[in-house]
Amino acid sequence: MQTKCHLSILIHEQAKKYGSRPVLTYREFGSLKWKTVTWNYFSQRVKQVSNALLNLGVSVQENIGVFSQNTVQSLYCDFGAFGIRAVTIPFYATSSEEQIRFMIADAQIRILFVGEQEQYDKAFRVFAQCPTMERIIVFDNSVRISPHDASTIYFDDFLNLGKDYPRQSEVEKLWGEANEEDIANILYTSGTTGDSKGVILSYSQYHAAMEANDKCVPVGENDRVMNFLPFTHVFERGWTYLCLTEGARLIVNTYPKEIQESMRETHPTCMCAVPRFWEKVYAGVKAKLDDASGAKRALFKNALKTGRKHNIEYLSNGKRPPVGLSLRYQFYNRTVFSLIRKELGLEDAHFFPTAGARVSEEVEEFIHSIGINMMVGYGLTESLATVSCNHLGEPFTIGSVGIPIEGIEVKIGENDEVLLKGPTITRGYYKREQMTADAFDEEGFFHTGDSGYLQDGELFLKERIKDLFKTSNGKYIAPQMIEAKLLVDRYLEQVAIIADERKFVSALVVPNYELLEEYAREHGMIFASHEEMCADQRIIDMVMERIDTLQQGLASYETVKRITLLPEMFSMEKGELTNTLKIRRSVLNKNYAAQIEEMYKE
Repeated sequence: MQTKCHLSILIHEQAKKYGSRPVLTYREFGSLKWKTVTWNYFSQRVKQVSNALLNLGVSVQENIGVFSQNTVQSLYCDFGAFGIRAVTIPFYATSSEEQIRFMIADAQIRILFVGEQEQYDKAFRVFAQCPTMERIIVFDNSVRISPHDASTIYFDDFLNLGKDYPRQSEVEKLWGEANEEDIANILYTSGTTGDSKGVILSYSQYHAAMEANDKCVPVGENDRVMNFLPFTHVFERGWTYLCLTEGARLIVNTYPKEIQESMRETHPTCMCAVPRFWEKVYAGVKAKLDDASGAKRALFKNALKTGRKHNIEYLSNGKRPPVGLSLRYQFYNRTVFSLIRKELGLEDAHFFPTAGARVSEEVEEFIHSIGINMMVGYGLTESLATVSCNHLGEPFTIGSVGIPIEGIEVKIGENDEVLLKGPTITRGYYKREQMTADAFDEEGFFHTGDSGYLQDGELFLKERIKDLFKTSNGKYIAPQMIEAKLLVDRYLEQVAIIADERKFVSALVVPNYELLEEYAREHGMIFASHEEMCADQRIIDMVMERIDTLQQGLASYETVKRITLLPEMFSMEKGELTNTLKIRRSVLNKNYAAQIEEMYKE
């Protein structure tokens, strides 16, 4: 049962309820061994942080920065800051020096917590350029602090400032004064246009979001929840806080690249993820099948057909499967699907919220067919994550983003734009009065910039309005829809559709270099570099053939006619991706102008 209270005292209330029960499973920096923290210990650490922050002179509603990957320390800092009515501002662990310099200056940050060496080095380099900065506090004890740095301490030394809770009476006074209108977090979103803005998230938003999600998201105290996405991402942050209110156990994954190993080692029951994670699962399973014997392929094909019929044609439509179909599904579930789930570390799979980008219908069908409950949803930073989601065990439509959560009003406006109003919607952007005013209409609806429609109570998204391309022939192209269709192929790692004001659709394609090299070897091709491999017409033709297979269902004017294979990944360092790995199309158009023009030569 959900514990309903102000976030400033949530961990302490849960400690009273659960005591020595485990709540956090994690690995220390650089360690391979998983450790466990109890609710009591979590509460003690949070109190220490609150006391230590007061000893550093942190005031009510002061902004504190946290520049780290997922760690237990960042959770201690969040709730410790909430305990004294301070505001935490999380930075993505991959943020550039320019980005953190901007955020520190914009939010007037004095104290910045950092994770490991990379974050410390960046923070130290910008320290002198940030007049408000007074102190850096480092989570990882193995970080080498510069001998010229007199302003940095380790997190353990910081905690000693709160040892024995010297300011606890003041902390408890602040608990009593905490209110719903206080700001809890400011989340900076750079967006695909590059305009950085701080989204204000208040306690009243969290309160409304926790209550609404409690009614439709069945996470509970017996769930083991993997924290895969960065806590900086509103999806993971909102989901994590919800899980804590429900008494669930968190598995803090510090290194995203190790997620598959982490899942196999810890066996989570739930995890929120972006569609790209499931696209990779889908591609991985298909790759193994391609290498399997004919008999195994036939077995899996029959299993998948049965899973689709049972879980999608019947269950997703609210219909009871026939007895014969149920028996066949149970057989395949025990013999085939359970092996796939075991390989993923999901033997006890409960449900998996998925949002953040368009979900390919092919991938969604596959995941449901193999017995994994993917709960597709939709949300924004400005809505404190969830706007809508599928409900476990209830009918849903493949391709929808679910039913709007309780308390939120969804209206379809001009150009089919999705408009939102309700208690989970932000009050605005930090110190951006004009931007805030522009985001809301005279009726108080927030303009999302997403186009969509409502049908039988479910919300369906079409495209980002600003992202719609218009070809020189007057046809509108939805690039994200085409990209999602293509990215299910295991040979394709990244795809950027080009079409705006062009005669036809083309694409910049980043291939999976490892698989491409393997294909080349098998076909007697030897290349000295990725550049040489990506420029070879035989390789281009092979990739184009795979793309043609995937886009058979598209209208002729939507299909990709030409491609350019790129020898390097799109990256944040070159400004081509946001911190949430969304494509910045204007930057790609600039960085690859020559390659794009080459595709449109007669």
